[in-house]
This record gives sequence, C-alpha cells and structure tokens, in this order.
Amino acid sequence: MNRKRIWGWWFFDFASQPYATLLLTFIFSIYFAEVARTRFVLEGMEPAQAGAGAQALWGWGLAASGMAIAVLAPILGAVADTTGRRMPWIWLFSGFYVAGAGGLWFLTPDGGGLVLALACFGLGLIGMEFATIFTNALMPTLGTRDEIGRISGSGFAFGYVGGVLALALMLGFFAESATTGLTLLGRPPALGLDGAAREGTRFVGPFTALWYLLFMIPFFAWVREPRGAARPLRLGAAMRDLGALLRSLRHRRSLAAWLVSSMFSRDALNALYGFGGVYAGTVLGWPVILSGIFGVVSAVSAALICWLGGRADRRWGPRPVIAACTLVLIAVCLLVVGMDRTSIFGVPLAAGSRLPDALFFACGVAIGGAGGVVQAASRTMMVRHTSAEKATGAFGLYALSGKATAFLAPFLIASVTAATGNQRLGISPLIVMFLLSLALLVWVKPEGEPEP
Repeated sequence: MNRKRIWGWWFFDFASQPYATLLLTFIFSIYFAEVARTRFVLEGMEPAQAGAGAQALWGWGLAASGMAIAVLAPILGAVADTTGRRMPWIWLFSGFYVAGAGGLWFLTPDGGGLVLALACFGLGLIGMEFATIFTNALMPTLGTRDEIGRISGSGFAFGYVGGVLALALMLGFFAESATTGLTLLGRPPALGLDGAAREGTRFVGPFTALWYLLFMIPFFAWVREPRGAARPLRLGAAMRDLGALLRSLRHRRSLAAWLVSSMFSRDALNALYGFGGVYAGTVLGWPVILSGIFGVVSAVSAALICWLGGRADRRWGPRPVIAACTLVLIAVCLLVVGMDRTSIFGVPLAAGSRLPDALFFACGVAIGGAGGVVQAASRTMMVRHTSAEKATGAFGLYALSGKATAFLAPFLIASVTAATGNQRLGISPLIVMFLLSLALLVWVKPEGEPEP
C-alpha cells in the first residue's frame, strides 16, 4: 500500500467534513432557523408556526438539492469511467463547494438573503456530494479487499477530527451569542467582525470554504490517478455503459437490494443530520453556542466510534456493522419523536428539567457515531460490488440511490410538520425509512456480488 496516497485520500474527508458539521448540522442550520423564524414572526406568524415554517423551508431547500444530485450523479459517473479521469471532476466540484459555502455570509439577522442562502447552501452541498463520488471511486486502488474497510473507517474518523477542530475554532473565536455578542471564550468575534450584526456566526460559510481550500492541498499533492488512465470523452459510450449497468441490476439481486437499502438509510440519515440543529434550536430552544458544544462532544465521540467501526468492518464485514448501527439510529428517532422540553413519551418533567438536553446530547453521539460507521461501511459494501475500472460509474449509481429519493425525507418531514404543526411528529417518517433499509439487507450478500 502507498501510505502517503492513503493519507492524501483521507485529507478529503478532513477537508470536506466541516460542510456537514458546521453548515448542515450545528451552526449554520441553527442560525438559518433563528433567522427564518424571526422573519416569519415579524410577518405575523405565531412562534410555534414560525418554527415549523423554518423547518419546512429548510426541508424544501434540501429536497431541491437532492433532486439535482439524483439526476446528474450517475451520468457524471459514467462519463468519468469512460474517460478514465476523476481528478478534473474533483477540481470542478471543489469550486462549487467553495463558492456555495462562501456565499452563506450574505444571510443577515433580519432575514435578508434568505433565499440566496438556500441557493448557496444547495450549490455547496452539490459540490460536496459530487466531489465525494469521485474520491470514493478511488477507494479500490488504495488497498486490498481486506484492508478497504479499515481504510474507509479511518477516513471517516479522520474526517470527524477535522469537523471537531473546525467547530472548536468557530466556537472559540467567531460564533457569538445572540444575546451577548461574545464567543465561547467570552471575547468578541475575531478579525474585527461585528457581533451585533452576527458577523461571527455568518463567517461560518467563508471559514468552511477556507478550511477546504487549505486542507485539500495534501489531497491534490499526494493522490494521483494511474498513468495512462486518460481517454477521450465519448458521451454515447458513457451512456451505453450506464444503461448496461442499470440493466444488469435485473440479474444482480444483491447489488439491487443494497442500492435500495442504502437509498432509504442514507436519505433518513442525511435528514437527521440536516434537521438535528433545527430541532435543537426550535424544540429545545438551544442557542448556536450550546449547539456548537453539543457538536464538539458528539463529533469527538463519533471519531472514536468510526475508528472502532472500521476495525469491526475489517473483522466481521460491512453488513452486520450496518445492521447494528441502523438499529441504533431507529432508537434515536423514537426518542426524538417522543421527547420535548416538558415531557418524555408523555411522562411530564419538572419545570426547568435538563433531562431533555442530556438525552439529546446522547442522541448526538449516537447519530454521529452510528451514522459515520454506516457511511464508512457502506462505502466498503459498494466496493465489494464493483471493480477499480468501473468504480466511478458504480459510485455514481450509489450516489443516485442515495439521492434518487433525497428529496423524500425532507419532503416528508416538511409535509408532516406543516400538516400537524408539530416538529417532533415531523421526524417520524425516518423511522419507517430505517426499518425498510434494515429489511432489505436480508438480500444483500455479505461478500458482495461479482460484475457480469
């Protein structure tokens, strides 16, 4: 194994993780919910309706991004396999990532730039997802079949370390309290940013873009494609290869079952990531800084759990690891649906009880750890169903399976939330999706399935 090349590949996870940690889950999503809720209240909504409206708006934005990814992912994968090139695509979508993250600066506390922020967030999310397709496609060339699980799990663990460090820097030096204007260290935001205008929190977008630019340097310096890989683009041939891959699913029951199973589980998991911060901010009333502390605790735990998960994957294979973690995520969803500030599964709590906060901290550890292990083991399972030559097309199809219904979980959450006016009930569709993914694992072969 070329350890330097593996470390370079791991640096993509390290560089890109802050988009999920800082923007999707812990800081920007909560700031977005605060701003949207404030704007809706000013427009005449009741506070409870405004919170539900903020969650629904966030859901529509995630759904739109998911639909774009679902349509384009398999086509791009087929094109990349036909040309034999991955790196130019990673450069291109890295640009999307940086531009989208940087544009989040323009969401002001009075609600200005609300639609622009959703559009920029979607652009950056598309960039992250598409760049991930092409970096994942490099996995079969990193090590032997027996080593891939450990490499994938360690990569996710290293990514969580990046997320923790980025989050700690944001909390300590930039993200300010909405009431005091001070950071977690009790100081005004660094770089002369105006805490009263929430410029420290708004800097989370440009900060994420700069982090990515800096830590992708090892990736581009150490990761090289095999010599002689480049071939001329033949779009017709690429589409024929994609069609052949899709037709082969009729005869590859294990791969077909795996793609549908991962479709449900990843869609539900992404929704948990995407709505966890909104839930914390609107149901439990957490400010950005408390949510950030929650993020540090959960991400540190998740890094360790992912590292252990990679070892478990190497020993027992990806399928039992995925099944166990899915059960954990189902339990988390049940708790989130049954809990609010005043009661847990209908049992009243004493006024001012901190038990909901403690339980949600535990949920964060479980979501981060189990979710990270599921994603790492899922990459391993996909490698077992493809080859190095066809990996990008296969991972494009894998991305399609993860995004073909990527609009579904946000759509269901937004719809149920809007229909009931209850944010906790809005999370309930995720339980059904996780259960479906678990049932479909029965038809997935633990050692994968050879290509025809």
